[in-house]
Amino acid sequence: MIGLPAGTQVWIAAGVTDMRKGFDGLSALVQQVLADDPFSGPVFAFRGCRGDQLKLLWWDGDGLCLLSKRLERGRFIWPKAESGRVHLTAAQLSMLLEGIDWRPPDRTAKPLKAA
Repeated sequence: MIGLPAGTQVWIAAGVTDMRKGFDGLSALVQQVLADDPFSGPVFAFRGCRGDQLKLLWWDGDGLCLLSKRLERGRFIWPKAESGRVHLTAAQLSMLLEGIDWRPPDRTAKPLKAA
């Protein structure tokens, strides 16, 4: 993937998206559903209903970029929420694109005493 500039925000659109949508349809979703400006610089990620397809929409300053990826096996890890958005770091986005679980791991219980 093309490297993103430092400080670029990454947002996941919770729920499922019609993967037939392209530049205009996804830009409209960003404006209407996420109440954000698709031309402000963040990366917006969308997932299809089967969970094996992902689209990223990003304004690079000159035009919109649209990246699409389909996993041959497995599913992209997505938030349980049906609406809204979730913020990711660039490292979490890299993990997401590799099909790796990007969510923070569950920690085991902390010991109450040393001995």
